[in-house]
Amino acid sequence: MDKTNNHMEFTIRRIEPSDAEGVHKIFSGPNAIRGTLQLPFPSVELWRKRLSDPVDGSFQLLACVENEAVGQLGLFTFPNNPRRKHVGQIGMAIRDDWQRKGAGTALMQAAVDLADKWLNLSRLELEVYTDNEAAVRLYKKFGFIVEGTHHRFAYRDGQFVDVYAMARLRENPV
Repeated sequence: MDKTNNHMEFTIRRIEPSDAEGVHKIFSGPNAIRGTLQLPFPSVELWRKRLSDPVDGSFQLLACVENEAVGQLGLFTFPNNPRRKHVGQIGMAIRDDWQRKGAGTALMQAAVDLADKWLNLSRLELEVYTDNEAAVRLYKKFGFIVEGTHHRFAYRDGQFVDVYAMARLRENPV
């Protein structure tokens, strides 16, 4: 941490299978579970399997502070679908004790840079629970707009909840 301006320094890197325990810790917190489609009580083995056999076209990023995993972002592309090669889908979670400290901003900046400067994606899309105001603000900061609402999208904590479909369209793609 930079003590002069209270700004956290995050290292963003690609997730490795050896990060399973750190990713498990991210997705073990009640706020992380509440903000994603993951189920409570994840196992380390589940994450070890997911990270050992990634889906084609997926880019899994990890935010670390002093080698400790504090946030995760997945950018999923469609390399085998010619009509969707210009699109990336984003999913993200921040460890409960690191929320609202800049990890989400660091991960989103890395994902947008990867999409724009290396993958030539002209559309990024995501879904976010309508009651997750902090996440909606973060995504809007990166140029995402609400395209619509999916009602009763998921079952969470004993009730159905809505999500916003949000997207960011890059102007003048190469």
